[in-house]
Amino acid sequence: MERPRTFQKESITVAFMMRHLRETVGIQVALVNEGVDASANEVTESTLHRPGLALAGYVDLFTHQRVQVLGNTETRYLTHLDPPDRRAAFQHLTQFPIPCVVLTDGNALPPELVDRATQAGIPVYRTPRPTVQFMEALRNFLADQFARQRAVHGSLVDVYGIGLLLIGTPGIGKSEVALDLVERGHRLVADDVVMATRRDASILMGAGTDLVQHFMEVRGLGLVDIRSMFGIRAIRFQKRIEIVVRMELWDDEKEYTRINMVKDTHELLGLELPMVRVPITPGKNITVICEVIAMNYLLRHYGHDPAEVFTERLRTRIQQQGGPARHRGIEYFEQDYE
Repeated sequence: MERPRTFQKESITVAFMMRHLRETVGIQVALVNEGVDASANEVTESTLHRPGLALAGYVDLFTHQRVQVLGNTETRYLTHLDPPDRRAAFQHLTQFPIPCVVLTDGNALPPELVDRATQAGIPVYRTPRPTVQFMEALRNFLADQFARQRAVHGSLVDVYGIGLLLIGTPGIGKSEVALDLVERGHRLVADDVVMATRRDASILMGAGTDLVQHFMEVRGLGLVDIRSMFGIRAIRFQKRIEIVVRMELWDDEKEYTRINMVKDTHELLGLELPMVRVPITPGKNITVICEVIAMNYLLRHYGHDPAEVFTERLRTRIQQQGGPARHRGIEYFEQDYE
């Protein structure tokens, strides 16, 4: 069986980055030196840099391959210098192939420094956004762009706020279960192809592809437009993947979980996600089981583990002097005739 392929961008152009900052993120940013082709410069990592020491002349550890952010400290440092020293300080930056320079908090560079950046082919941008806020927004955008991704064959549904990833062999009924969950009021994220993206050390996000979006293919029925049929409340564009539900045909020779619901794990992009194996048999209501899996996950998240509660209750009953649990009946409820 072919191993699922992992995708990861190696670079994006500065023009692409700034266009999406304006159109997608909503950050006001403008190119200062119009004569520079920003599409010729590339950004290769999500880490940003503020070149304070580099302006002062120490460039031994200067990470010039990163986006350079000049805030109040850097611009005021340049402003207080004499013109020859100012040009020399800025020369420490422009001698390297910097992707771009961003002036935050409405700061500006003297025209002579902008001309020097233009000669070096370095785009200079300006934004009124404060430095910390701008860097946070840009860092999140770049982290998303350079995150590892993998296409997973399955369906992702938001069930009671828990992202359930339904996987299994083709034709086992993943789309049918997802459709039933949507009909019961839950929200579809993606069907057939789920793009899993590792956003953080322990966060895995799932979304659909641009082509498929919220269309669903049901065998014997055809394509179903979930958004048009059930409305905007029946879909989500992305959701954190929190638990995996593996649907598989019943195997008489296999031992399935009877007490502890979640004990297996499923590896995805280096993360071990909790997994529940659900055997498929005629007449079994998989939709309700998926809802119970989500609610049980919520209970465990808030500190209540049904398996531990039952095990402790059983242990306490065995230790009592009244004999084994099978010899003790339910307590009598006086005058309860209903």
